[in-house]
Amino acid sequence: MKDKQKIKRLNLETVMSERFSRYSKSIIQQRALPDVRDGLKPVQRRILYAMNKDGNTYDKAFRKSAKAVGNVMGNFHPHGDSSIYEALIHMSQDWKMREPLIELHGNNGSMDGDPAAAMRYTESRTSKIAGQMLRDINKDTVSWVLNFDDTEYEPTVLPSRFPNLLVNGASGISSGYATQIPPHNLGEVIDAIIYLQSHPDATLDELMHFIKGPDFPTGGIIQGLNEIKKAYQTGRGRIIVRSRVKIVPVRGGRKELKITEIPFGVNKMQMVKQIDAIRLDKRINGIAEVRDETDRSGLTIVIELKRNADAKGILNYLYKNTDLQIAYHFNVVAIDHMEPKRLPLKTILNSYLEFQRQVIYRRTNFDLQKARQRQEIVKGLIKAMSILSQVIQTIRASKNRADASRNLQKAFRFTQRQADSIVALQLYRLTNTDVTALNNENKELTHNINYFHSILDSHKKLDAVLKHELLGIKKEFNSPRRTTIQQHIQNLHISQKVTVPNEDVVVLVSHDGYLKRTSLRSYKASPKNKNGLKPGDYPIFEKQLNTRNHLLMFTNKGHMIYRPVNEITNARWQDTGQHISQAIGLDLDEHIIAIYPFKSLKANGMFMIATSDGYIKRSLFKTLKPGRNYRRHASPVVNLKTPLSRVVNVSYLPDDLPKCTVMMISKFGYADRFDLAQVSVSGQRSAGVRGINLKDHDRVVNVQLVNDNDILGMITQRGAFKKQPVNEIPVTSRDRRGTRVLKKLKSNPHYLADFIKLNPDNPDQPIKIYTDHRRKHVIVPSDYPMNNLTSNGEFVVKTAQEGTPILMMY
Repeated sequence: MKDKQKIKRLNLETVMSERFSRYSKSIIQQRALPDVRDGLKPVQRRILYAMNKDGNTYDKAFRKSAKAVGNVMGNFHPHGDSSIYEALIHMSQDWKMREPLIELHGNNGSMDGDPAAAMRYTESRTSKIAGQMLRDINKDTVSWVLNFDDTEYEPTVLPSRFPNLLVNGASGISSGYATQIPPHNLGEVIDAIIYLQSHPDATLDELMHFIKGPDFPTGGIIQGLNEIKKAYQTGRGRIIVRSRVKIVPVRGGRKELKITEIPFGVNKMQMVKQIDAIRLDKRINGIAEVRDETDRSGLTIVIELKRNADAKGILNYLYKNTDLQIAYHFNVVAIDHMEPKRLPLKTILNSYLEFQRQVIYRRTNFDLQKARQRQEIVKGLIKAMSILSQVIQTIRASKNRADASRNLQKAFRFTQRQADSIVALQLYRLTNTDVTALNNENKELTHNINYFHSILDSHKKLDAVLKHELLGIKKEFNSPRRTTIQQHIQNLHISQKVTVPNEDVVVLVSHDGYLKRTSLRSYKASPKNKNGLKPGDYPIFEKQLNTRNHLLMFTNKGHMIYRPVNEITNARWQDTGQHISQAIGLDLDEHIIAIYPFKSLKANGMFMIATSDGYIKRSLFKTLKPGRNYRRHASPVVNLKTPLSRVVNVSYLPDDLPKCTVMMISKFGYADRFDLAQVSVSGQRSAGVRGINLKDHDRVVNVQLVNDNDILGMITQRGAFKKQPVNEIPVTSRDRRGTRVLKKLKSNPHYLADFIKLNPDNPDQPIKIYTDHRRKHVIVPSDYPMNNLTSNGEFVVKTAQEGTPILMMY
C-alpha cells in the first residue's frame, strides 16, 4: 500500500517570504541586472555567445535574425522569442548603444519609437567590437555552467575585453532593484583603467581627469559637473541633458532654431509633437513652424520663428517645457560578486580590472598547458626520427594501435601522449617530417613556455600584457567624444514677453465671482448693457488692461487671489466667463471685495487692510506676492480674530502717496479719523492693530483714505443718502470710538450700510447703490445738498420695493 501523501502545515507568511526571495534572486541575477564584469544581462550574453558559436560573426555573411533567435531560445534562453529579439534589436540600435554589439540589415526601429521589422525580415551578425567581448572565450578564461536542459554548457560571463558596462551603459527594473547606467566613451574608460592599474589609490578626481562624464550616442550637452561627481561617488545622481541647438539667421530678418542632437532616450517624434502643440496652443508667441528634416545624413529638427521673435527666450521656454532638455538620473546598480550592489565609479573599474587580470591569467595558463603538451609531442617526434627504423619495426610487430603505443612506451620510454601521436601519424608523414622544423618549433615552444611562466609569475608582467591589449582595442575602436560637458546647470529665466502676447484686453470681475478677459474688438462691437452676466450680478471691476499685467483680488475672508491677465478665461464680451470657484476653492459666503491691477509683480508700496471688528494694518507689497500654487490656492493676507470677522476694504498705497488720514466708520455711525502713520506695518499672518473702539456689537462697514477737502457719500439701511464734508470730522487717534456722523433716533434708527469718497474731479459722476434684492439704484451726488453731522441725509432708495442698500460704488 502506497504511503499517503504527507500534508505539512506551514505559516503562509514564511512560505511567501521564502518563495518570493527565491523568485527575486532569480529575477535579479538571471534577467534584469547586468554583470559588472561584462556589462551584459543573461539574454544579451546568450545572444552573443550563440551567434559566435554558430559562426554568425562580423567577418561572415549576414544571416536571418530568426535563426539566431531560434538558436538562443532552443539552447540557452527559454523565455519567448519576442524578448530575445527585442534584446537583439536593442544591441543593434546606434542611438541606444555607444558601441553597438550587433550589426543588422533591415529595419531595426528608429528614434521616433517605430518598432523593428519582424525577425523573419531582418538579417544580423555580431559586430566587430562584439568580437572583443568573446575573444579568448575558448581558452578557459571564464566559468561555464550547464544550460536549462543540461545538454550543453554556456558561459556565466563573457571575457569582455573592453569595459562594456560603462561603454554601453544599461537600464533595467528588477524585484526591489532598478538600474540606470549611462554610456561612456571607450577611450576615456580604457585610459582610466590603465591609470588605475599603476595607481591603485587613485582618487575620484584623478579618475575623472580621464572619464569626463557620460558620452551619449545621441550627443547633446550635459550640465552639472558636481552632479556627475556625486553620481560617480555614490552611484546615484541627477544631471541635466539638453539638445544641441543653434540659432540660425534666415532670409527676411527671421531666425530659426536648428536642433542637431537630442537628449539620450528621448522619443524624437514625441518631442516634435510637444513643440508643435506649444505652437498650436499659442502658449508662447513667436513659433511659425516646426519641421522634422531628419534624413540619412543625420538628425535635424527646424523650428522656424516669426519676425522679431525672441529666439533665446523661446529656446529657454522649450528647454523648460519639452524634452528638448531632460533630467537623467544615475542609478548604478549591477551584479558584483553574485550580489546586486550600487557601485561608485572606482569600484566598477576595480571590479573590471580584477576580472581582466583573471582572464589574462586563465588564458595564459591555458596557453601554457597547450604549449607544454605540444612540446612533449614535438620532443617525441624528434626522438622517433632518430630511431625511425626501430620505431617502425616495433609498430609492425604490434597487434593493434593500443598495443603499438604500449610497446613504444616500453621499448623507447616514450610517454603515452608521445606514443599515441607517433602511432597516429600516417606513413607519408614519417618520410616527410623535417627534423630541423621540429627543432625550430621546439625552441619556439620553449620560448613561449618561458614567456607564459613570466606572466603567471609576475603581476607586473601580467598588467603590462593587459595594458598592451587595452591600448590595442582603444586604437582600433576609439571614437571622438560626442557629448559636451558644461560645469554648471543653467538657470532658465523665461521672459514674460516670450510666453505672453502683447495684447490690450478688457477685464471684468463680477460681484458673484465671474472673471473674463475680452478682446477690444469684441468689447467695442457689443452693446454697453450686454456684458453677459447673470441677472442680478454686476461688475465690481471693469478695466482695459494688457495681457502682460497682473491682477490681485482680495476676498472678504482675508484671502488674496492672483491671476496673470493672460491666464484669465478669454471669452466674448457677451459670455459669462469662468467662475473663480472652478479653479480655487472658496467658502460659499466668500466673495471678492477689492481688485488691483499691476504691470509687474516687482511693484513697491503697501496694502492697507481693514476688518469689520475694527482692526487695521499695512503690509508690504513684496510680502503678499503669490506662491507657486497660486492657480489652486488663495493666499492668506490677514489673520481674522473671530469666525464672524470680515475684511471690509483693501487699499493700495503707492510709495508716492501724499500725506492722508484714515477714516473708519461703523454701522452705528461712529467715525474715527487718524493719521495713516499710526497704522503699523506687519506681515500677512498678522491681524494688525485696533483702529476703532467698537461697542454694543457694532462693526466697521468701510475704511477710506481721506483729506480735509474730501467729501464722503453715505447710504443707510433705510435708503437715505448723505453727503458729509470730511473736515467736520476731527483727526484724533486710533482705537477711539470716534465722532457720530448719523443722528440718533429712538425708533427705526438709521444704520450705515456703506460709504465712499466722492470724486472731487467729477462731482456729477453717478454712484451705483446695490441692494440685497440684487437691484441697482443710480444717483448723481451733485443733485443732493451737503449735510452736517446731525443729519441723516435724504431718502433715495425705496427699500420696500428695491431692498436694503448694502454697497456703494462708482
